[in-house]
Amino acid sequence: MSHSLAPAVRQHAGTLYRDHHRWLLGWLRSRLGCPERAADFAHDTFYRVLTRPRSEPVEQPRAFLTRIATRLMIDESRRSRLERAWLEAQAAFMEEHGTAPSPADLTELLDTLETVARLLEGLPDKPRRAFLMSRLDGLPQADIAAALGVTVSMVKKYLARALLHCHRALQDDTP
Repeated sequence: MSHSLAPAVRQHAGTLYRDHHRWLLGWLRSRLGCPERAADFAHDTFYRVLTRPRSEPVEQPRAFLTRIATRLMIDESRRSRLERAWLEAQAAFMEEHGTAPSPADLTELLDTLETVARLLEGLPDKPRRAFLMSRLDGLPQADIAAALGVTVSMVKKYLARALLHCHRALQDDTP
């Protein structure tokens, strides 16, 4: 893969890796408590650096790397919550119906998840996170505000923006 990357991208990523990999690995280890997961997230962080569209040097490399790593950890946490919700829903379905979901039920569920993911595409980070915390985690607006470091009023605006974004995306899909 590195052969297809521009030399400036390889050089910039190499410098970031050489100068900050050990620090990032320690930072991740302190947050995750697991050296293997920390190594995986560090790898994924530098992969994102290599594949990002811009290659110019960043002014604050550690802040840049922690932002990428934090987003990766948030994404992984969200996937874990979705997986747990999926397993719980599957267990509830089996308990209620005495059988595993049919392929048609699974297809319908996956279609719904894909639709939600598509609807949220293009939504800025904080409104998307506020929406998912509200709908997926069931958090109250005050907790969302604390997690995002904003006011409850701003959370209400984020949620309204997310709902409007989804509504518009649905309208664009209507023939």
